Amino acid sequence: MEFDPLLADPTRLKILALLASCDWADFSFVCDAAGLSKSALSKQITKLEAHEYVQVHKGYAGKFPRTSLRLTDTGRTAIDDHLAALQQIVIQSRQHRPPQ
Repeated sequence: MEFDPLLADPTRLKILALLASCDWADFSFVCDAAGLSKSALSKQITKLEAHEYVQVHKGYAGKFPRTSLRLTDTGRTAIDDHLAALQQIVIQSRQHRPPQ
């Protein structure tokens, strides 16, 4: 379990957390849920995809283009390990409180 520097960015952490709760998510849903513009989400997805944390599928729903996103096994391991490392920090901070 390690703290992941890529997920130190709260935006990327939020994206992975959203994707962890579903199989595939529509790009527009993630934009809205994360409070991001399409261009901002696209930039973050490019970084996450480069680390193989996210898989992107581009297709069509009828005549309309549709982009779907999913968390890969690598991405799921990364977010699980990152959250466990954060939890460990919280536990340690509670154990080492100064006397009052």
